[in-house]
Amino acid sequence: MTAPDTATRPLPPDVEQAEAAIVEHYPRLVRLAYLVLPPALGRNRRVLTAHSLAQRALPRGRRDGTAAQAAVQGGVPGQRGGAGPESGYAYVRLRVLRSALEAGIPVTFRALPRRAQLPPLLPQVWGLRLFPRSGGAEELALDQWLATLDGPGRAACVLRALERLPEPEVLRVLTEAGVANPAAAVAESGDPSTDELFSSPEFDPCVLQARPTDLLRRRRLVRAGIAAGVALAVCGVLLALPGGGWGADGAAAPLYARNAAAEQALDPGQLVRVAPTVWGTSSRTDYSGWPARGDRVDDAALLRRALAVWARPGRSVVVSATPGTPSGPPMGPPQLLFAGTVDQAVVVLLYDGLRVARYAEPRSGTEIAALDFARTDGASADTAAALVLSRVDGNVRYLAAPWVTGMTRRDLLKPADAPTGLELTSQGVTPPVPSPAPDGTCTSWNALAVTGDGATRLITDLGELTPARLTSGAPGAERNVTEGAELGDWSRIACLLPSVRSHGVRTVNAWTYAKQPLPEGDGTATWLCTRAETWQGTADRVQAQFLAPGAPLAAQAAKAEGSPACGPREPRVLAGVLWKSKAGQWYVLAAGSAQFASLTVGGGRVSGVAVGNRLAVKAPAGAQVELTGKLTDGSKAGVLR
Repeated sequence: MTAPDTATRPLPPDVEQAEAAIVEHYPRLVRLAYLVLPPALGRNRRVLTAHSLAQRALPRGRRDGTAAQAAVQGGVPGQRGGAGPESGYAYVRLRVLRSALEAGIPVTFRALPRRAQLPPLLPQVWGLRLFPRSGGAEELALDQWLATLDGPGRAACVLRALERLPEPEVLRVLTEAGVANPAAAVAESGDPSTDELFSSPEFDPCVLQARPTDLLRRRRLVRAGIAAGVALAVCGVLLALPGGGWGADGAAAPLYARNAAAEQALDPGQLVRVAPTVWGTSSRTDYSGWPARGDRVDDAALLRRALAVWARPGRSVVVSATPGTPSGPPMGPPQLLFAGTVDQAVVVLLYDGLRVARYAEPRSGTEIAALDFARTDGASADTAAALVLSRVDGNVRYLAAPWVTGMTRRDLLKPADAPTGLELTSQGVTPPVPSPAPDGTCTSWNALAVTGDGATRLITDLGELTPARLTSGAPGAERNVTEGAELGDWSRIACLLPSVRSHGVRTVNAWTYAKQPLPEGDGTATWLCTRAETWQGTADRVQAQFLAPGAPLAAQAAKAEGSPACGPREPRVLAGVLWKSKAGQWYVLAAGSAQFASLTVGGGRVSGVAVGNRLAVKAPAGAQVELTGKLTDGSKAGVLR
């Protein structure tokens, strides 16, 4: 088909003239729209949208073409084509081009969508997917190249290749279509050597192939629709019964009544924002004193999405919560801690007094999101020093508390090495820090020494929003890990921390409760008790560990969950191991804390009693024994289990 001569500015034709141009050149108009529309729509929607745009190019009113031509010819001498079919084609082509460019503008909350940005009302095809015939490798390469251009670039390419317009005419048509920079669009329109490919059936939305839609999904939707209709009918009948359906609810509001507190919790304008200096005068040093930080704290659309996903997460939202943490909506307007761009994601941190919620969406779109919860009730300056912002490629970024003045990274497995300083941004965000033992080999274990509020605290990542604080000392007298001996103990037991990973751990305390000279002069062993306290307070995990002289890592001797042992309520522990000396002799070794006055072992052809809190008795290999102890007050106590 030869393109009409459109070298002059088209005049608006009357309706009949425009309709004639659309009918005559319909395949060319639809092909033009199909090529200019963004490939992200998918081939099926591009086909239907292209037909819709061509059909909607018909002008609204009616006009006398002869009178208009006379008026224009009187005002602009020498201009031709005022009411001919060629002017009609140029006019409808311009309308199609303008609508196709508008369809490629992303829909935002800042303005009402234009008609071309919405799915077409007509034509509609139910139960089938339509797409043009597939071409060869050259057509595929051209289609992939077009996908890299923006809308004006594709429009310039199509006007040159399909409409055969010279460059000045392309610039004029693009200007009339509303393109802000026509010259840039022409510059990226590509090589004219491929122009012949635009006439390929690959880009002809009038010659189509048909395939069925997802049949199983369609069947499920039909069944779900029928079930929803039946449920709606049953609810209508029940609500119409005397007394309001199932029965009176006293002073309760009607079903689906609007609740003012719930609505305020979803309003970004109601978010609590703390001033940057409040933490210095507040009686509490927890997350309630954190100011709102980040480069998106004023992005109402982002905050509204975060609150809406918190209240009603959809199917594309990945929700996780530490044990004992409810994941329901907030009871009132939460406090905004952070909203900003972090690596390849946009992150929002919210706090409702009981929990910290982390909402994250990719920078490229909002179709998917992640929602993480961590329980934080009873937090203090010791446990509210930082929050995890992101995890990418085995690295972690933290948001430091506003009172943090310095932060360093140290490897717990190398206590003699000097710590590495970390430079915080103005918003309190750390650089990427390698996560502890990301591959499970435990060749290193990173922890952060956080200085602020008059102390230096050691924290580490255990796979949760809140890093765990590491301490040393007897129950009730825990202290920060700063001394060389304490760091040395942690270097032997750090690789046992994965056993308490992702359990809502708040603090982990290591207590050296006994030292035992080994039989046959094989040195002195160390007994440690590690207690991981959780935010919920009912699932604390306790481990007793045996550290032989010269061994790089401690061995787990006993463990328990929910036990008060090794804690302030029951500051004692007893454990035993089967140990082999250098000479090859097996022994039952046991040690208790200072509260034990004697230890007894029996069973498995082993029998022995020791005065004091340490025991060593010869035993056969693989012996199964029973170990008990007597406290200084005369009561009996068993081993940790």
